[in-house]
Amino acid sequence: MIHEVLSVGMLQCNCSIFGDEQTHEAIVIDPGDEIERILTILRKHSLIVKAIIITHAHIDHIGGAAKLKAATGAPVIMNAKDQELYDQMDLQATWLGVQPPERTVIDSAANEGDVVTLGAVGTRFEILHTPGHTQGSISVWIPSENKLIAGDTLFRDSIGRTDLPGGNPRQILRSIENKLLQLPEDATVIAGHGANTTIGREKERNPFLQGL
Repeated sequence: MIHEVLSVGMLQCNCSIFGDEQTHEAIVIDPGDEIERILTILRKHSLIVKAIIITHAHIDHIGGAAKLKAATGAPVIMNAKDQELYDQMDLQATWLGVQPPERTVIDSAANEGDVVTLGAVGTRFEILHTPGHTQGSISVWIPSENKLIAGDTLFRDSIGRTDLPGGNPRQILRSIENKLLQLPEDATVIAGHGANTTIGREKERNPFLQGL
């Protein structure tokens, strides 16, 4: 399985590109910005995007979705509880002092238990609803790769902020405890920003998770 991570945009969102070497199908998660860089990686591996998955509707994670969809024709998948946040993209842009990005229709909802498959062997991308950073926040668990795309729910030594609209500090801790910490301790966590970590490391060292 091809997996490349690009840190894109002014807030350096981690965008993941997964590709199957046999079928050349791809899934892109969180194309927040710099779509030309993403397209360059896709061309390098001769990949055709099957789905665009959004972990949550903050501008730094979804800002480039419309451009990537226009370039590839791939459907955009996001939890419906973040639609209101996506509808406020103009407001989000003012927070950062940038021009609002083009918006797109969300093609299908990413709900707890949904699965997107990729490639000849049907690699499973399992949707975990992990609200708290936003109400529609999801994480994506890929069991065959032992990898978790955590969005802005869990970081190395930290958790997602909860002071923006839709945030809930108790809820994010419940999401982490009940969904993410149940995964294998050696699972690699690709956070929405910053360095990778593992579930075991965060159980042991993350100051926000002590006592869970």
